Amino acid sequence: MTLAESQLSAKRIARRLAGGCFTLGAASYLLAGCASAPSIQPVSSSRSIFEGAVYTGQTGTLNAGTPGNTEFRVFRQAATGFVSMQSVRSDAEQSATAFCDRKAKVMNPLRETVAKPPYILGNFPRIEIIFECSDKVLAPQTDESKYEKLGTLKTLLDSGALTQAEYEKEKAKVLRQP
Repeated sequence: MTLAESQLSAKRIARRLAGGCFTLGAASYLLAGCASAPSIQPVSSSRSIFEGAVYTGQTGTLNAGTPGNTEFRVFRQAATGFVSMQSVRSDAEQSATAFCDRKAKVMNPLRETVAKPPYILGNFPRIEIIFECSDKVLAPQTDESKYEKLGTLKTLLDSGALTQAEYEKEKAKVLRQP
């Protein structure tokens, strides 16, 4: 094989590979381009994607809302019927959580509407979550009194979990606290 023939052969192989990559890339683009992820909207000024759809979803209530809080809507739809409903739900929940995080609040899901199988053309896995952004609630601190702490220490001493020296040391710490 001459140098010119090997260069021509290499060009043919490169064209075939590039054509295959283009076909694979084009197919990936077409499939990925069908996924739907509109922005998060207030419920009061938006309409459900499920309204008027040929394949209606199933709606369920998750939590009661807080009076005065604005409700928001997030919608996600898979690009194909081969994507799990859980992965679509997870994506929607992550978007809603990030939205509320930017407001320094926590996401509280109120209702959700999900597509019902079979997942066929026109009815790919999709979900709409209605949520609110609630104030972050700190866990209540237990404010155990000195006497309760001393009682707990005495119980530990009597059960043998603490030695007399450990008991005296911990008792002194409790009595020093304001």
